[in-house]
Amino acid sequence: MSEKVRLDKYLKVSRLIKRRTLANEACDAGRVSVNGRIVKASYDVKQGDRLELSFGGRVLRVEVTRVAEHAAKEDAGAMYVEI
Repeated sequence: MSEKVRLDKYLKVSRLIKRRTLANEACDAGRVSVNGRIVKASYDVKQGDRLELSFGGRVLRVEVTRVAEHAAKEDAGAMYVEI
């Protein structure tokens, strides 16, 4: 069974974005894409998805290695690998 979590929640839980409201705003502004496609905050993130986040002039590309509803601060970094 592969677990799925909303994109905005995943970004917060994995600590890629500090707050869920900021994650929502980034998705609404088209600054987040999954597997090369711009998606909404309601997109269900799955293991193996490749996320691309644009922050000003910086672009962060990661691959989802683990999906979870909750994660301790120490475990958040293990939810993705930077590519």
